Amino acid sequence: MSDMQKDQQIKEQIESLRKALHEHNYRYYVLADPVISDYEFDMKMRELEELERIYPAYSDPNSPTQRVGGAVTRQFPTFKHLRPMLSLSNAYSEQELLDFDRRIRKVLDDEFHYTADLKFDGVAISLHYEQGRLVRGVTRGDGVQGDEITTNLRTIPSVPLMLQGDDYPDSFEVRGEVVMPVSGFVRLNQQRQESGEAPFANPRNAAAGTLKLQDSKTVAQRPLDLYIYQILGDTLPGNTLSQNLQLASKWGFQVLPHRAYARSIQGVLAFIDEWADKRHSLPFQTDGVVVKVDEIEAHSELGNTAKAPRWAIAYKFQAEQAVTMLRDVEFQVGRTGAITPVAMLEPVELAGTTVKRASLHNADIIAALDLHIGDGVFVEKGGDIIPKITGVDISQQTLFREKVIFPSVCPACESTLIRQEGEAQHYCTNELCPPRVKGAIQHFISRRAMDIRSLGEGKVEMLYDAGIIRNVADLFALTPDQLLGLEKMVVSSESGAARKISLREKSVKNILAGIEKSKSVPFERVVYALGIRHVGETVAKLLAKHFQSMEVLIKATHEELVAIPEVGDRIAESVTGWFQEPENIKILDDLKAAGLQFAIEKGQHQKVSDALSELTFVVSGVFEGVSRDELKHFIEQHGGKVVSGVTGQLNYLVAGENMGPSKREKADRLGVPIITVNDLYDMTEQGRGGDD
Repeated sequence: MSDMQKDQQIKEQIESLRKALHEHNYRYYVLADPVISDYEFDMKMRELEELERIYPAYSDPNSPTQRVGGAVTRQFPTFKHLRPMLSLSNAYSEQELLDFDRRIRKVLDDEFHYTADLKFDGVAISLHYEQGRLVRGVTRGDGVQGDEITTNLRTIPSVPLMLQGDDYPDSFEVRGEVVMPVSGFVRLNQQRQESGEAPFANPRNAAAGTLKLQDSKTVAQRPLDLYIYQILGDTLPGNTLSQNLQLASKWGFQVLPHRAYARSIQGVLAFIDEWADKRHSLPFQTDGVVVKVDEIEAHSELGNTAKAPRWAIAYKFQAEQAVTMLRDVEFQVGRTGAITPVAMLEPVELAGTTVKRASLHNADIIAALDLHIGDGVFVEKGGDIIPKITGVDISQQTLFREKVIFPSVCPACESTLIRQEGEAQHYCTNELCPPRVKGAIQHFISRRAMDIRSLGEGKVEMLYDAGIIRNVADLFALTPDQLLGLEKMVVSSESGAARKISLREKSVKNILAGIEKSKSVPFERVVYALGIRHVGETVAKLLAKHFQSMEVLIKATHEELVAIPEVGDRIAESVTGWFQEPENIKILDDLKAAGLQFAIEKGQHQKVSDALSELTFVVSGVFEGVSRDELKHFIEQHGGKVVSGVTGQLNYLVAGENMGPSKREKADRLGVPIITVNDLYDMTEQGRGGDD
């Protein structure tokens, strides 16, 4: 076979794999009807990745392999929309929809129909396709022009890179909504809080913030989804919006679910009434219904205003809201020093729960609301997730009111607060601030860090208040005499409930045994346990693997840190700053003397194979003859990645005995394969012996 024939054969093999993977991706994400297992899909993906690595001349930005991201964009170019992305006029009542219908009927003589779609609360984007290939993705921006974020959009599994079939127009544009599921939003905020970052206010903000990230590899790790609602072009196959969307689903697009086709506005009102309560069961936030005239020809006849089309309107659901009294505002200090104002409310029923507290986020929010103690305040559940104060009921204001003022000093230690340029949070910079120290110790002993389960929030507070511990290193100097007989009433920061803690002989033995056992916790978890701001579990693992020892990590420069994938300037500044504090170095010296793991053990990260490369796993339950940590280590040794939550992007859930029903239920709902530990071993083609 000649070199030319061989090249042609390789090219055809690559194109065949890409076509097959695009088809399977479409069946999985759009049709929810996969015909091959996730394992078979991943093997095909791996084969394609290897061919593209060996033959870079055949690289393609729309290859399925590009969904993992990796490109870093320093700034996004601006693109002027071919057709303006207008906003929609809003309706808040049945009468306003009837008025909309009346205006339509004044203009249109012929019979027409309405479509009604649930309005997902996400980020509007525009995708451009040429010859069935994605060529450009743009944010809405100001409606005239937006940011070109194609690299980030390519990482979203439900964005088709190459279309199915052959009956699509040569050139057209689709518009849709990028959304983040509520479950993914909650998990992302937990991760951000663990690493000392401010949580996102709602899923929409989380989706918008993700799409603007400069590193597409980070975008690929976020649970984003795309639903389209409109197709635009000079030569569209259908005469109506609904016809074109039906065709689009065959081309590979995920169309907004839960749609209605109505002959009159009464059918639209029935659809709105149906979903007023049912919307709470959806995995995504939705804040209304978009009503459109279905016939495209009628759109030009009806025309647009300067800001919105006359043939469409957005009906907004009334947010579940209650009015209650603001009793007080507490300013809480987190382990990173972040000051979080929390509104203490007169208890009120809202969306099926009793709300007593609501986050006020930062000083800007308090100033904008002009809050005073005793005010009647409107409380909503933001996206039915987080209680928030949206306004003040001026009818309940009294003459003499105490204005809520954000403090200039720490409420716990009276150190001056700082606010970095570009940040919304105020921070206490005193490393010895009591709530900071307690929070740092609680993080240090947590399950994913040093895992000292015999301690807890109450015992940490008791030991600190008794003057026995002042930092995490003091834990390793504790003696039975110091602990035995200690008593204290402690109040849970979560529930507010008070309880008495007494340390008897058995409790003391358990505490000291737990501390001793923690000395065998691997180095990467020690790095995470230090509680360095912005260093979560994933970054801690990267740092441990890259630098191999604490001694080397301490000396790492900013340039060395940012050279590591997923470590940016903010993380690098936080890490170098932490190691420049003399008090932190003293604590590290004491921890090293106590016998903690300060280096990667020989063979700890030695890779056995790539059998599980690019696959993600959740390990849940109890397994015979092996611990969960051993299974996680086994997965990582074979190139896999272990994550904590079940999402639509998860490859496998490894299930043991007594696994939580919620994980199984969610995996079943999302179509995530549930496998046994033996299935996992079989996937490595080495069985249990592969871990030796």
